[in-house]
Amino acid sequence: MNHERVKDLVTQLLIEIGEDPNREGLRDTPRRVAEVFECLTSGYKSNPDDIVKNAAFTAEANNMIILRDIEVYSLCEHHMLPFFGKCHVGYIPSKTILGISKVARVVDCYARRLQMQERLTAQIADAIRSSVDAEGVGVVMECRHLCMMMRGVEKQNSVMTTSSVLGTFHSSVATRTEFLRLIDGRQPRSA
Repeated sequence: MNHERVKDLVTQLLIEIGEDPNREGLRDTPRRVAEVFECLTSGYKSNPDDIVKNAAFTAEANNMIILRDIEVYSLCEHHMLPFFGKCHVGYIPSKTILGISKVARVVDCYARRLQMQERLTAQIADAIRSSVDAEGVGVVMECRHLCMMMRGVEKQNSVMTTSSVLGTFHSSVATRTEFLRLIDGRQPRSA
């Protein structure tokens, strides 16, 4: 990203909306906005394959592995306003498990791009499945969208939930049900 170009664009935006970019409170705003956008769009410079490289480990277990409540911050591609919430990722490995922090990094890799929550959910599931050749993957996201809260219909309490289920999470009702119960914080009943 070209910081100088972004700073110039922000300066022009400030002028266009009727502000004085030279007033005290705004003098450093173009620089700060450029830095913020570099952070919020850093996913374009990330590759999920590079993230999981050297973090996949052989394991004999084929039990469900879940990482709940991963914080998600992204920008809506339609309005470039933030959406934020939680992501829950579960997978059943075939012979390989992923280092736990790498699951969260894969989430960030895709979230730090201009996004739609629906696509983001599917991208995370696909990346986790392909990185460890998982038997199944489930991803559920629950997010609040500022484009819904601050403008348009102005519904402050709405939460969008999306899911992507692949492999055994899709084909087995029992597996999917266990995953949904576990991300809800409840233990599955024993048979």
